[in-house]
Amino acid sequence: MSKNILLVEDNPDDIALTVRALERNKIANHVVIARDGEEALTLLLGTGEVADEQAPIPLPVVVLLDLKLPKVDGLEVLKTIRASKRTRCLPVVILTSSDEEQDRLQSYQLGANSFIRKPVSFEQLIDAIKQLQLYWLVLNEPPPGVDA
Repeated sequence: MSKNILLVEDNPDDIALTVRALERNKIANHVVIARDGEEALTLLLGTGEVADEQAPIPLPVVVLLDLKLPKVDGLEVLKTIRASKRTRCLPVVILTSSDEEQDRLQSYQLGANSFIRKPVSFEQLIDAIKQLQLYWLVLNEPPPGVDA
């Protein structure tokens, strides 16, 4: 059974392009999509408005997190992920169009594992996803005792 990838992205075009790039790279992992920061936290921690109705999903193998999100921004999502015992060691890759040095600095200060600026072209995105796949889904080993 393949592990999930959590894609946290509010732009429908970026969702479609990222999913298509994953498919083009023959990544078999199921992609769970959260369209805002609150939904991402609900999926990961069972928090938010639907906490009583929805238990957290099994931890994904990696979270691809945009920074500019509605309801709860990406930096706050990252901060909450790192504050929870359940998700503290979860690999989080910032995948954003932001070119702001401050966003990159804050992402790493809050515990991001990687920061990738979204490529301009679809071919560049396919290549970036291929590199993500190789490292996070093939080479990287989670910490002992973490079911990710």
